[in-house]
Amino acid sequence: MARCRLLLFLAAFSSIFGLLHASAGDADPIYSACVDQCEKTGCVGDECSQHCNFTSGGIPVDGPWYLQEPLYLRWKQWDCLSDCRYHCMLAREKERKKVGLKPVKYHGKWPFQRVNGIQEPVSVALSALNLAMQFHGWVSFFIFVNYKLPFMPNRKPFYEYTGLWHIYAIFAMNSWFWSVVFHSRDVDLTEKLDYSSAVALVGFSLILAVLRVFSVTDEAARVMVSAPLVAFVTTHILYLNCYQLDYGLNMKVCLGMGILQLILWAVWAGVTRHPSRWKLWVVVIGGALAALLEIYDFPPYRGFVDAHALWHATTIPLTYLWWSFVRDDSEFRTTTLIKKAK
Repeated sequence: MARCRLLLFLAAFSSIFGLLHASAGDADPIYSACVDQCEKTGCVGDECSQHCNFTSGGIPVDGPWYLQEPLYLRWKQWDCLSDCRYHCMLAREKERKKVGLKPVKYHGKWPFQRVNGIQEPVSVALSALNLAMQFHGWVSFFIFVNYKLPFMPNRKPFYEYTGLWHIYAIFAMNSWFWSVVFHSRDVDLTEKLDYSSAVALVGFSLILAVLRVFSVTDEAARVMVSAPLVAFVTTHILYLNCYQLDYGLNMKVCLGMGILQLILWAVWAGVTRHPSRWKLWVVVIGGALAALLEIYDFPPYRGFVDAHALWHATTIPLTYLWWSFVRDDSEFRTTTLIKKAK
C-alpha cells in the first residue's frame, strides 16, 4: 500500500536501481535447486511443509478426497511452492550470513520472518494502527462538526468541506485496511486491491487539495474540477486490474498526483493566514522526510523491521496531526462565515 504514498521524485530514481537487484536471491542457483528439491520431498533440512501433502485446492495428495486441509490454513493461500520458497530463503540466508554476505531480496521482497502465517507482521501491525488512527481522526472530526460547531438555519454545517472529508476518511480507511491484508499475505488479489485502494486515496486527496486550496464551494464548479480527475483515476485503476499491473507506470502516476498535491498544500500554507498552517507545514515536511525511508531501503532487522515498516510508523503521528488540522480548519471556516453573515 505505501508505494503510492511517496511524495519525493527521488524515490522513482532510486527505485530504478533497486529493481536491478530485486530478484538477486531467487536467481541464486543454490536457492533454485533447494526449491526444486523441496517441491519433490516437502522438506528443507529438518523443516517440512504440511502444505506439500495437499494440492492448491486443499485436497490431499495421497489419501481420501474428504481429508481436506483445514480452512483456517487454506484461507491464507500458502501452498507447497510458497512454503518451499520461504524455508529455502531462510536456509540460504543463514548460509550467506555465515560467510559474511548481506541479505538479498527474493522475488522482489526482503527475507521476512513469518508469525502465525503472517508475511510481514510489523507492517501489518503498523498498518492496523494507521487504520485505527484514521478512524479516530474521522470520528473526532464528525463529533466536532456535528456537536461542537454551530449550524446554519437549515441545519447544515457552515463548513463547506464536511462531506468531502467524510469521503476522504472512507478512502483512507479502505486503503489502510487493504494494506493490512496485503502485508499479511501477498497474492495477486490482495496486491491489486492494495494498489487500487491506494491510487483511489491519492487521487481523491488531490481532488480535495484542489477544492480546498482554491476555495471551490459551488457544486457545479466542484463537478467540473473533479470529473476529469475521477475519470483519470478510474481509467488507471481499470488498466491496472484488467490489462496490466504496470508497477513503473503506477509509480509515475502516483508520484505525479502526490507531488502536485504536496506543492498545492505547501504553497497554500505559505500564503494563507490560517491559524493552524504550522500543522500543515509539519505534515507536508514530515511526509516528505518520511519518504526518505523508502529511498534508503535496508533489509529487515532480525527479519521483521525494514525501512518500509518504519515508514508506516512515521505516518501514525502525521495522521493524528493531519486530522487535527482538519478540525481546526472547520472551526476557522465556520467562524469566518459567521462573522461575514453578521
